[in-house]
Amino acid sequence: MKNTPFTHQHIALEAKMAEFAGYNMPISYSGIKEEHHCVRKGVGVFDVSHMGEFIVKGKEAMELIQQVTTNDVSKLEIGDAQYSCLPNADGGIVDDLLVFRLPEDQCSEGERAYMLVVNASNIQKDWDWITTHNRFDTKLIDISDQTALLAVQGPKAAAALQSLTKVDLAAIEYYHFKKGTFAGVENVILSATGYTGSGGFEIYFNKKDADKVWEAVFNAGKSFGIQPIGLAARDTLRLEMGFCLYGNDIDDTTSPIEAGLGWITKLGKGTFVSSDKITAVKESGGTRRLVGFVMDGKRIPRQGYSIVDASRNKIGIVTSGSKGPSVEKGIGLGYVDKPHHRKGTEIFIEIRNNKERAVVTRPPFYKK
Repeated sequence: MKNTPFTHQHIALEAKMAEFAGYNMPISYSGIKEEHHCVRKGVGVFDVSHMGEFIVKGKEAMELIQQVTTNDVSKLEIGDAQYSCLPNADGGIVDDLLVFRLPEDQCSEGERAYMLVVNASNIQKDWDWITTHNRFDTKLIDISDQTALLAVQGPKAAAALQSLTKVDLAAIEYYHFKKGTFAGVENVILSATGYTGSGGFEIYFNKKDADKVWEAVFNAGKSFGIQPIGLAARDTLRLEMGFCLYGNDIDDTTSPIEAGLGWITKLGKGTFVSSDKITAVKESGGTRRLVGFVMDGKRIPRQGYSIVDASRNKIGIVTSGSKGPSVEKGIGLGYVDKPHHRKGTEIFIEIRNNKERAVVTRPPFYKK
């Protein structure tokens, strides 16, 4: 089991630790509910250094990324970030990821540079997949092991961090980033691509500066009530927004169209990996859809529970479920057969042999 550059900090703070994607990660500190509300109302810090980062650099860097991702990377200007996914040969999803178009100060003439941010459990899988398709004048560099990553999330994040940098944090728009000095560390990427729905920033920097940045962030945020936050609260926060989690809501068997990711699937950009298969699903409409739902009663849905109709015919499966601390209701995501995917449709979740009513609801479940 691997450690992040902050594992010793989590242990010193007596976090509840567990294995996640091969890493020894903090699941919770003070408790899921308290940590969840800390991010919704104030500011909290997640160690997400287990994520993977690849640099894609060269004269045909854009062409490679266009070939292996569903979104249209040609639209990115320097300082832009983009949510996308890697389709597999069958039209499923290898992984979802972020694409950053980097400044070209380290490039030779005619080159472009990008950073791909991928899920921790898929680092080697993604690397192998992209490398297999690299028939371009492009170099791939895996910087995952040397990169530390903190996500500072919540409405007070900009105010809590501003004293540590001359970069105007409040001016960084959603899905954009700036590169600058942070806490005395140079060449730090400060992005706003949050996974919580409460605003904030991600800080990418060399792991040799991990302790320096950690201490600076918590000292600067002390008067704002900053707290460390574990992965359990990260999951409830993203679920309230209806954000997909790879391995739960999307995987190698799920089409981006069925997963509701048509908005990041630009079929008009030209041919890319399995674009023909994805187009076929879009044209046929597919047979199922990933939907959000809200429970009527107090029961909590969990991953793997069956979704049934009023006659108890199985029509789907829960992929993510929990009680939403901000909405104080059981909420979930799951695949259902069409036409049960329509907003307002009555469905039932089988919980301990009981049929519990729920209603198909379009996320986000939490609204500011």
